[in-house]
Amino acid sequence: MMSTIAFILSILVIVLTANFLYKKYNPQGVLVIAGILMIILALALNTGTPELMKPTGSFAFDLFKILEETFITNLSRAGLMIMTIGGYVAFMNKIQATNALVYVSMKPLSFFKRYPYLAATITIPIGQMLFITTPSAAGLGLLLVASVYPVLIHLGVSKLTALSVISVATIFDQGPGSANTALAAELIGETNVFYFIKHQLPLVLPATVIVMLLYYFNNRYFDKKDKLKQAGEEEPQETPAAVSFTIEAPLIFALLPALPLILLIVFSPYIGLFDPPITLSTTTAMIFSLFVALLFVLIRNRSLKQTFEAFGSFWKGMGNVFAGVVTLIVAAEIFSKGLISLGFIDSLVSISTRLGFSGILISILITIIIFCAAILMGSGNAAFFSFGPLLPGIANQLGLPAYAMVLPMQLSASMGRAISPIAGVIVAIAGVAGVSPMELAKRNAIPLAGSLVFLMIYHFITL
Repeated sequence: MMSTIAFILSILVIVLTANFLYKKYNPQGVLVIAGILMIILALALNTGTPELMKPTGSFAFDLFKILEETFITNLSRAGLMIMTIGGYVAFMNKIQATNALVYVSMKPLSFFKRYPYLAATITIPIGQMLFITTPSAAGLGLLLVASVYPVLIHLGVSKLTALSVISVATIFDQGPGSANTALAAELIGETNVFYFIKHQLPLVLPATVIVMLLYYFNNRYFDKKDKLKQAGEEEPQETPAAVSFTIEAPLIFALLPALPLILLIVFSPYIGLFDPPITLSTTTAMIFSLFVALLFVLIRNRSLKQTFEAFGSFWKGMGNVFAGVVTLIVAAEIFSKGLISLGFIDSLVSISTRLGFSGILISILITIIIFCAAILMGSGNAAFFSFGPLLPGIANQLGLPAYAMVLPMQLSASMGRAISPIAGVIVAIAGVAGVSPMELAKRNAIPLAGSLVFLMIYHFITL
């Protein structure tokens, strides 16, 4: 009886939490309060509470001790790494190395001048490669709007087509520099590089091919349909001027954003290029690359003061990521501990088993839930961080390897973000181009829904 009441209460808390997040309440505050509330309910119902390394002796203080220990464990594990990644990305933006990389990477589009929709489709894999080295969806989206958007418009595609392929470049949070990758790798007990090479790439590569095919035909169809609707208009709509895109940094700087990824792959023990193997962590690779980049800046500016001023952006970037991402991870873990305390995992597995659901079917349902949560929240991180810590426990009870559940759910969170009219990347790029975020989200809906179906089928068939 108590377990049934606890399960119903956990569902109610999840619904209330999703409602507050949809209304743009601060996600950290919502998740922490919801988690603490569920822990209190769990104590009242005697369903269990989280274990502490050093209890205070008082339940009232233990509630806040949980928060302290969660901060400590996350900072010592993925937290520092994610902060270092954020600092490095901020530093790359400061020295305009990211602009140089985008400029160089988009050069191949000039070969497809006669085939505008093919040029637009080619933007997708190029953008995805950039997203691995520049793991900020809104940041990369704005860079592509400034650099690629005018080119695609000039070639003859519509504004929605150009913006759709730019937004879809960010649908797979992949690579060692992604916060979602860092959390997913930690959940299954693997390194970022191993998770990226062993699990993400084999699924993302075929999924990207399907994404490109669906977007090619989807954009051609809707552009023709929209042209027929606009045929009766007296004056064509004027295309807003794009954001200025200038390359002030030397093009050699284009190597710097990709340097950590190159180091992690080259020195990975899974590649086996060195004997004995050299083990390089993501944090170490980022810090090493940072000092290489500082040397580049010093040689270019020939000013120690300017170099140190640029260095300051790294620390600011770390602080921003701590405030935005690391605190969200901590808050989401408190939320998940509350759900676990209420017996949510045990009840979910038990109910699904009684209904005859297999482990794969349950995994598919949770993947779809996280996909929809990302649409409602407008954040792939918030959706995955909220449910991610629960997945290894569910997978263990269902007899599935942890990555089998974590991988599709991690990718579905970033896919759902591109269909959300309140997502930062959608709002940012649509606003710059003078397009409704809702229209852009609708343009993405059909091909991304089809891509998600393929991703789940392919993943679970190849397990």
